[in-house]
Amino acid sequence: MGDIVNLRQVKKAKVRANAERCAAQNRIDFGLSKQQKSQAQAVKQAQDIKLDAHQRQRPDTEPLR
Repeated sequence: MGDIVNLRQVKKAKVRANAERCAAQNRIDFGLSKQQKSQAQAVKQAQDIKLDAHQRQRPDTEPLR
């Protein structure tokens, strides 16, 4: 005779394994390393500073009407 198997547990294990496979693929596709994140943040800050330097009117003054 074969072993007794609880089908509910087998189905849940199969779903978990499939979800883990998808999660692993997403980590590969969309994940960024800490160095890449910090580099992107530094570039964004530099761009913001450059954009703020080119404003025609200072933010502390009242806007023209």
